[in-house]
Amino acid sequence: MSLEHAPGVAPPCWILGGIRTPFAKAGTAFARVPVYELGRIAVGEALARHDVDPASLDEVILGNCAQPAEAANVARVTALRAGVPVQVPGFTVHRNCASGMESVADAALRIRAGGAGLILAGGIESMSQIPLQYTYEYGVWLEGLMRAKTPAQKLAAFARFRPALLQPRISLMEGLTDLTCGLNMGETAEVLAREFRISRERQDEFALESHRRTIAARERLREEIVPVFAPPSCAMVQDDVGPREGQTIEALAKLKPFFDRRNGTVTVGNSCPVTDGAVALLIGNEATAKRWPAPLGRIRAFAFAGLEPRRMGLGPVFAITRALDQAGLALDDIDLIEINEAFAAQVLACLEASKSADFARRELGRDRALGEIPREKLNVNGGAIALGHPVGASGARLLLTLLLEMRRRGLKRGVAALCVGGGQGAAFVVER
Repeated sequence: MSLEHAPGVAPPCWILGGIRTPFAKAGTAFARVPVYELGRIAVGEALARHDVDPASLDEVILGNCAQPAEAANVARVTALRAGVPVQVPGFTVHRNCASGMESVADAALRIRAGGAGLILAGGIESMSQIPLQYTYEYGVWLEGLMRAKTPAQKLAAFARFRPALLQPRISLMEGLTDLTCGLNMGETAEVLAREFRISRERQDEFALESHRRTIAARERLREEIVPVFAPPSCAMVQDDVGPREGQTIEALAKLKPFFDRRNGTVTVGNSCPVTDGAVALLIGNEATAKRWPAPLGRIRAFAFAGLEPRRMGLGPVFAITRALDQAGLALDDIDLIEINEAFAAQVLACLEASKSADFARRELGRDRALGEIPREKLNVNGGAIALGHPVGASGARLLLTLLLEMRRRGLKRGVAALCVGGGQGAAFVVER
């Protein structure tokens, strides 16, 4: 694995190593673990496992979507709780599902600009602890009650109370709904299922294969996981809580459509579960990589792309196209690919779009199709349908999983990509 680069090219940036917690379905193993505690575990383990002095870090950058009210700039809070000295600054980034990749992109830009040599980046999310909120009207009523001074004013304020004021806003549901197009993420998957004529059967088969691959890869995935002792029982969680060893096509077929009850094909079984988890990666410049025992791989290129929010699931196709163009590579040059499995319909739509010359001309401005993505190269250890999708962390997880599998197989180039709520895509090209 060469550390040399061509003169005149932007200085290389390396993903040196990393670790993650197990991913756990919301409401299960990590339901009582705050996001900054999940982050502390991942950050602390990444530093300890790679024998890194926390004081040698130039920055800590973490992606997170649902920042807790008690921990503004949760990346900074996480870093300090993990023992990073106060002199090392830190900040939080938010690009919806691509927040974990955004942290790595920000780290790479700082390193390439010469402003840093070693940065800890990654992503953290506790979807279990996304809170319920009261309505604005309840806040107005409560403020009026607090301002009331006399007994008569307080009585008048109480008289204005209505039980409907206590109806909560479900922040998780609101966060997973796009304000511009009015669709939640599952409904955007239904849009793609109809556009590309992806049957329920194909979606369920894809979901089943995700579970099978993840179960088969359990020992390999443990290489990237730090076990967590979860409260209140302090039982050790060493594997992802989500993959189903006994999953069957018959069980998947029994599930009813969730987002379009009457005509839909997207179910909870062929969608990713809501999940908790954290990922920490160490990103370094060439000088740091030369001193590193075995850096995972070099960042060759990365790109973000925008598209219609109602078709957000196609984001990987747009972003991969840009990233490959930046790298001067074609899809056939790529040995291994990770695409986040937000929904089976969404990934299958990406596979259809990437091999369509018509889509390339209409949507990508290209004369030929991006290329075919073989299933034997895609998500070889399963994906988010089985593992789960802690939105702020998944982008970093894709990079870690991809690079470790490339090392096992002795492969040279890989691509990691995901769709992004709000109508975006993100992609990285990495090489060893």
